[in-house]
Amino acid sequence: MEVAVLRQKVHGRPATEYATVLRESLAGEAVDADVTLARTPDEERAALARADVATGIGFEASWLDVAGVDLFACVYAGTDHLPLDALADRGIAVTNASGVHGPNVAEFVVGAVLAFVREFWTARRHQRERRWESFNATELAGSTVTVVGQGAIGRAVVERVGAFDVEAVAVRWSPEKGGPADEVVGYDRFHEALARTDHLVLACPLTDATRGLVDADALATLPTHATVTNIARGPVVDTEALVAALRDDHVRGAALDVTDPEPLPEDHPLWGFDDVLITPHNAGDTPHYYRRRAEILARNLARVAETGAFEGLENQIR
Repeated sequence: MEVAVLRQKVHGRPATEYATVLRESLAGEAVDADVTLARTPDEERAALARADVATGIGFEASWLDVAGVDLFACVYAGTDHLPLDALADRGIAVTNASGVHGPNVAEFVVGAVLAFVREFWTARRHQRERRWESFNATELAGSTVTVVGQGAIGRAVVERVGAFDVEAVAVRWSPEKGGPADEVVGYDRFHEALARTDHLVLACPLTDATRGLVDADALATLPTHATVTNIARGPVVDTEALVAALRDDHVRGAALDVTDPEPLPEDHPLWGFDDVLITPHNAGDTPHYYRRRAEILARNLARVAETGAFEGLENQIR
């Protein structure tokens, strides 16, 4: 079996690192496979022509004419940028990196929420001003944290905030599936959940149904002391509505790892709020990223070696 690692830089980490840990993971699963690292466009096309499996960020439609692969293992959890229908038409299975981001993104959420409740922004402002002055803070314990989306990241967030003695509410399309939250509700009860939310965390995929989910109406339902943390996709939040809510003190603040538009222009008003934390889609960064991704692919290729089929794989979406 031959695996092609395509050109990629995930959070600034080189593809050579991915190729190295992938070889180690495949050996650990006793999978007989050659890993080829493509460094140029020509090398990519050549590797795709002879490989059984390709792994990388994207898959260009033009590659379909030369690719002989049976599986494309996307190194991202989101796959809305892929030509999924075209890949399916060619019989190419697709997997994603769901679960890879769980620990690190959940830690980002916990850190952001704690920064709000313990008023780290106030402390930092006082420090810059060299001002020794007490200020009031609150506690996370006893608050209600509502997490929208119960994929691997959403579940990881619920599990970690649960250690702080909060009431965790999860919003998902199929509430009957349950989850680690104290209460699981459907999207039909979204506003009911918002009305009692102290900290709102968005961890859902971007779909037609979730685009603009947190709009002016949703922000009006949130209590004025509530915070919004978005580690989903920027367009899940109506940016203009959020800016208006922040200006009018209708929400306490926001932590945004994703924005709409993205990248956020230098002159955008979101940069100017003291109670807004903005990071450049960076919550997913971790030194363990490639190893976690490689371990998923190695387990899948061990299954393929056993069954002879590219089906029933971990994180398979097509």
